[in-house]
Amino acid sequence: MADRGRGAARGGRGGPIKRSIGGQQASAQAAEKPRREAILDLSKYVDERIRVKFTGGREVTGILKGYDQLLNLVLDDVTEELQCEPTFPHHTIFFTITPILIAVPQPHTRSLGLTVLRGPTITVLNPVDGSEEIANPFLAAEQ
Repeated sequence: MADRGRGAARGGRGGPIKRSIGGQQASAQAAEKPRREAILDLSKYVDERIRVKFTGGREVTGILKGYDQLLNLVLDDVTEELQCEPTFPHHTIFFTITPILIAVPQPHTRSLGLTVLRGPTITVLNPVDGSEEIANPFLAAEQ
């Protein structure tokens, strides 16, 4: 019990202990590691109007000004389409003896201006002008 080391016999990870002085070894490993290629190329949508949908149902449109590798976006001239509860208008339809009320959702928007959108919360991103068909980026990985 005198030896309290964390060797392989005690359930440690085992293997040689690597220590670096001043982070030289860590920076050398980072230089050798190849950069991952981004699946989405958003550069063609810079200065274009895009629509973004989030987890939870929020939806905004705006002009893409910038982005990063985590898909954090900077949009300008942003408007949010608010999902309001449907209202009951005074219109009634008499098909039977009892009147039927029709719920009509009322669209509402609000202006947010220049906004930073957090990438992990984005579920759908598409251009407002339309979309185009692209090659499947995952097809090469399967073959």
